[in-house]
Amino acid sequence: MINQLAVKRLLNGRGAFHTILHTSAANLMIMVLSTLTSIVTARLFGVAGKGEFSAILFWPTLLAGLVGFGLPTSLIYNMKMNPGNGAEYVRAGFLFQIPVSLLAGIIAWFCLPVWLGNYPSAVIQIAQWYTVLALPMLLAANLLSALAQSMDKFNLFNGLRLYVPMSNLLGLLALWALGLLYRNSAAFIFFVTSLMVVLWSLYRLRRELSVGWLGKFGNHAALKSLFGYGGRVFGVELLGTLYSQCDKIIILTLLTPRDFGLYTVVYTLSRVFNVVQMAISNVIFPKITGLDQEKVMATVCRAFRLSMLLMTIAVIPGIIVGRFMLGILFGQQFLEAGWAFYLLSFECIIGGGSWILASAFNAMGRPGLVAARQAAALAITVGLFFILAPLYGLNGIAFALLLGALIRIGITIAAMKIVFKLRIAGMLFNKDDFRFLFERFLRRKTNLTYGVEGRQARYEQKQ
Repeated sequence: MINQLAVKRLLNGRGAFHTILHTSAANLMIMVLSTLTSIVTARLFGVAGKGEFSAILFWPTLLAGLVGFGLPTSLIYNMKMNPGNGAEYVRAGFLFQIPVSLLAGIIAWFCLPVWLGNYPSAVIQIAQWYTVLALPMLLAANLLSALAQSMDKFNLFNGLRLYVPMSNLLGLLALWALGLLYRNSAAFIFFVTSLMVVLWSLYRLRRELSVGWLGKFGNHAALKSLFGYGGRVFGVELLGTLYSQCDKIIILTLLTPRDFGLYTVVYTLSRVFNVVQMAISNVIFPKITGLDQEKVMATVCRAFRLSMLLMTIAVIPGIIVGRFMLGILFGQQFLEAGWAFYLLSFECIIGGGSWILASAFNAMGRPGLVAARQAAALAITVGLFFILAPLYGLNGIAFALLLGALIRIGITIAAMKIVFKLRIAGMLFNKDDFRFLFERFLRRKTNLTYGVEGRQARYEQKQ
């Protein structure tokens, strides 16, 4: 009974520290599910087939980042700053994305044969249909995730992100068991299972989405605020999307489907080191938005320092185990991308740390500084891609990304020193962080113990 109550209390906590732990656990599960999905597709499709299937799935994800117009982040920011206008924000965001998704889908349909010129016609046709159908669903999922974050419904936020890869994996296994696992059937299952999760989240948020969809917009100031902040943060997110996806675009353009298959596997495996930092980025922005500058800076810098420390400690044994698992799980042919895995693992940690620091600028309403950082890093990284990829293949791509991550974190630290007058040494190290971490774990343990004992006593009295 006590253990059951402890688990229930742990799962239902609402503090920022607990939410980060909960989201970290969800991120870890997502990484595990993504890895298992990569194993299934790599084993059954082969290296080149894995690359072709990854190319099919790639385009909706890319386009959703390119045409999001900053609305998910703006929804979080404005819901926190002006919660009374929530209905106007939600309605405007969804109604705007519908025509955008249709227009982007039409453009993609005609451009994909050019973008995938090195791929078989059957792959191009599947990619066309999957992109047109999946793009509006991904845009809706991004807005639903933002709405859940803005209302501190992180259980729903984590469920939306977790159930999609879980359903995809179960669908692939069902197709394999039936002997029907092909590229077209796998893409169809990915669409259907993802659609089911989106419909589930729509049902969970049905009260928040009861906003009078066909009525007129009465608060034009709310619309201006939503699209105004979205326009400012869109530059950041557009550059972030290009930065995170340009490596794959270069590989699709310059290299072979086999190279793309190798790269998608090692890239997915390396993202395990971003579990904690991604959780912090997801949680910290809605938590600190609206706070005073001193509180924002203290929270962000502490999260950055602790995450970098913990992940740096984990990376050395992690990459050793990761290379071993690469050969065991995916096959010996994937070991030729081992050095790319090492470089991408370090890039993942450094890049994740820079995004945590960047959340301070977004929370303070100054996303333009992050956009400038992204633009500088993107220009340098893309230039390095065209130099290093023809010479060193996947290793050149991974090394260019690592250099880009170092540039981004260097620019971010310098900007925080100039804009917010912070000491660089204080951003990088603070001996009180260890005390803070220990006290939080001790407090959590104490709360669980006394909370469980109190509930147990009340339960026994009722009996």
